[in-house]
Amino acid sequence: MLVESPPEQRAESAPAPPNRRAIRVLGLLVSVVILVLVALASIAVGAKELSLEQVWHGLFDASGTYGDVVVADRVSRTVLGLLAGAALGLAGAVLQALTRNPLADPGLLGINAGASAAVVTAITFFGVTSLSGYVWFAFFGAAAVGALVWFLGGSRGATPVRLALAGTAISAALYGYLQAIMILDDAALGRMRFWTVGSLASGSDSTIEQVVPFLLAGSLLALALARPLNAMAMGDDTAKALGAHLNRTRALSMLAATVLSGAATAACGPIMFVGLMVPHVVRSFTGPDQRWILPYAAVLSPVLLLGADVLGRIVARPAELQVGIVTAILGGPVFIFLVRRRRTAQL
Repeated sequence: MLVESPPEQRAESAPAPPNRRAIRVLGLLVSVVILVLVALASIAVGAKELSLEQVWHGLFDASGTYGDVVVADRVSRTVLGLLAGAALGLAGAVLQALTRNPLADPGLLGINAGASAAVVTAITFFGVTSLSGYVWFAFFGAAAVGALVWFLGGSRGATPVRLALAGTAISAALYGYLQAIMILDDAALGRMRFWTVGSLASGSDSTIEQVVPFLLAGSLLALALARPLNAMAMGDDTAKALGAHLNRTRALSMLAATVLSGAATAACGPIMFVGLMVPHVVRSFTGPDQRWILPYAAVLSPVLLLGADVLGRIVARPAELQVGIVTAILGGPVFIFLVRRRRTAQL
């Protein structure tokens, strides 16, 4: 049960003025329209040139022609990009709120490193070579590391600083393990070389079916945590006074971020900057309210991911540049600019 908060605390948590709320709603609708346009571009544009007539035929009157097969492949790729982008954006926003660190992302807590280490282990020691095989290793590796970070971070007494330190330490150890395995095993190096850059090329009905239950569950949990995370942003003492359950909120936040980033990484490989940069951009015009940051991040992160994927298919025709490379090239300079802006860099 919530307790009565002082006037200054009530002012901080008061609903936004009607005009500001209307602007936020309008902005979210515009973001959805942009996402639809980018998704259509992802289907229509690619390394293989297709006419609009071929794209239309592949979408609504497919008969098994070459163009239809290409369109079907792009549709699966686009759906995976939508799901993975939303997952990475939500995971990044939740982790930034949880750790009160504007630089937080799934890599900070070792989740990406856990997934990568599990895939290397599967390839090297268990002979797994297909995505359908190592997607489960990647997911459970991420989940195991998330649980270990929570335990080492103090479990019921976990704090943002302890979680970040535990994640950094585990990441360093796991990446050392990765390098050792890949140096000693040429086969593992060859297979991991493509997975570690991050790509949507693995998009298929089978891949989507395997990861979509985890992505949907993690998304719903993340969105449900908006209010408790808002309370925690005011500090532990204030959050307790407002009736927030700190340990439960931290545990559920870790669970949501682990499920989201673990499933996305398992399907696409580690893709950097999406979960790091998009919440920054969103926060600059929504303010610190997680009830708006999370939905905006879920919509705009796929815009960035799919846009980068389309760009990678265009600039390297007839080949393609992997989306993880494009997001790194685009995200690095933009992120440096953002963190230098004092208002945006602060939570």
